[in-house]
Amino acid sequence: MQKISIALNQNKIYFAGFSAILFAAILFLLVNGKEAAFISLNSYHPFYLNVFFINYTFMGDGIFAVCLTALMFFYFKRKQAGFALLYSFLISGLAAQLLKNLFNSPRPKLYFEAGTYLNFIDGVTLSGSSSFPSGHTATAFAIAAVLVLMMKNKNWQLLVLLAAILVGYSRIYLAQHFLLDVIVGALLGTVSGILAFYLAQNRISIRRSIKRMHQVPAELAPPAAMQAS
Repeated sequence: MQKISIALNQNKIYFAGFSAILFAAILFLLVNGKEAAFISLNSYHPFYLNVFFINYTFMGDGIFAVCLTALMFFYFKRKQAGFALLYSFLISGLAAQLLKNLFNSPRPKLYFEAGTYLNFIDGVTLSGSSSFPSGHTATAFAIAAVLVLMMKNKNWQLLVLLAAILVGYSRIYLAQHFLLDVIVGALLGTVSGILAFYLAQNRISIRRSIKRMHQVPAELAPPAAMQAS
C-alpha cells in the first residue's frame, strides 16, 4: 500500500485534475438533470468533429487496450507495465459489464425514441439497454491511471488526463451514453487502474503468498513411510 501512496503523491497533478473535472461534471449534472445535461453536451455537431470523435472513441475500445498491452509486453519489453494494463482492462471491463447487466439502463437513442430529439449520427449511435456505465470511458481511464502511475516522465500527466476525458466526452457526443454513465465509467476506470497498478507491483509476492496458502505445513504432512505405502 505504501507504493500506491508514493505513486499517487508523485502524480498529484493528474489526480487533482481528475478530481476537479469529476466535481465539475457532477455539479453540472445535478444543476441540469439527466436530459438537459445530455442535450447541452450533445448539441454541437460540425462535420469535422463527427469524423474526429467517430475515430477517437476507439481509444476506449477493448481492441485498443489489447494492442497497447501487447506493445508494452513485446515491443517496449516492460513486463510490469504490460501486466498492469492487462489487469486494468480486465477489472474495468468485467466491472462495467456486470453493472450494465445489473442496471439494464437504456442508451440515449432508446431513451429519446418516443421524443423529439433527433441529434444522432447514422450508423454510429447504438440503441439498446446497456448505457450505464460507459465501458469505453472505464477502459480509457483505467489505461490512463496505469500510464501515469508507471511513467517516469511526469510532464505527460495532463495530456494523458485530457486523452481520457476526450474518450468520455466522445461517448456523449456520439449519443452512446449519458453524462452519469461517463462519470461512473471514469470513477470505475480510475479505481481499476490503481488496483491494477498495485497487483502488478506486487504480482510476485502475491503469487508466493497464494502458493504458501496451499502448502501443507510440515507438522501436518503425512510421514514418508505412509506416503510410500
